Parts: sequence; structure tokens; C-alpha cells
Amino acid sequence: MNLITDAMAQTAEQPAATAPAPAAPSIPAPPSAPATQTGTAASGAPQDAAAQPPALSDLFAQLVPVFVVMGIVYILVIRPRARREKAELEALRNVRRGDVVATTGGIVGKVTKAINDVEVELEIAPNTRIHLLRAAIAEVRSRGEPVKETPVAPATKPANESKAPSKKPTSGAKS
Repeated sequence: MNLITDAMAQTAEQPAATAPAPAAPSIPAPPSAPATQTGTAASGAPQDAAAQPPALSDLFAQLVPVFVVMGIVYILVIRPRARREKAELEALRNVRRGDVVATTGGIVGKVTKAINDVEVELEIAPNTRIHLLRAAIAEVRSRGEPVKETPVAPATKPANESKAPSKKPTSGAKS
């Protein structure tokens, strides 16, 4: 804000020119003239005004746009990437039997067994199984059916009842 008031004071002190002066190469001011913040010689300005640091409000006004740009970059770039990485890591941790995965080497296969937290068994062809580190899985292509942990209860229906009618007569004779 001081720049504007200094410039207005300088223009008021200079006499108004009726015709524009021809453009001349800029000549540096003599070293004896004190310079203001605008870089021009000032008459009657105190010499310590140029040595003062900018006001706190000027510094704050310069830093606000920097912080705004940093906030925009965080929202548009950093947060989505972090979410995507978190989702990929979670998918790798939850690889289970029946999932189709692609490895970093380009092999595509079906997970047949999760050996431990570090390894899985991958079937890459019929009766061809390999042990693979979970870190070598590039992506999970499709999720398999969840494995039922509880054993299936035995059927309560008798074996002779079925959807299609049976041609055999039952043990009781009907008239």
C-alpha cells in the first residue's frame, strides 16, 4: 500500500508535461540520490524508509496465495492418490481363494490357496500351481466367491423325494 501513496506523491510533485517526451534509454540514478521502494529518487523522503522490512500485512498478503495453491494441490492430487493406494493395498491384503489376479511379471492365474500373510498359491494352468508372494500381485482382476467357513448341514429331506416324480411305487400300496 505504501507503493501507491509514494507514486501518487511523486506524480503530484512533478510538473505536468504538455507533450510526451521521446523515449530515451534508461540511465541509472546517481549514487548520491536515495532510492525509495519503487526504485526512483525521492526528494525529502527519509533515508531509513527503504531499509524497513515490509509490513506484516504485506507479507501475509503474499503468503496467502501460496497456501491456497498448496491446498488445491493437496485436494486435487495428493488425497486421491492416497485413497487409490490405500484401496490397492487393501485389495492385496484380502486376496482369497478363487480370485483371479495378474502378477507383476504378466502371469494371470487363479488363487487356489492363501498359504500365509506373505504367500499365495496360484494356478496358472490346469494342474500347474506356483507359490507367489503377495507383493508380486499387480492387480486383482475379479473377485472369487467367498469360501464358506461353516460346514454344510446334512440334508433333512429324505433321499427318495426329488423334483421329478418317481416311477417307483412307495412302500405303501394305494388303491
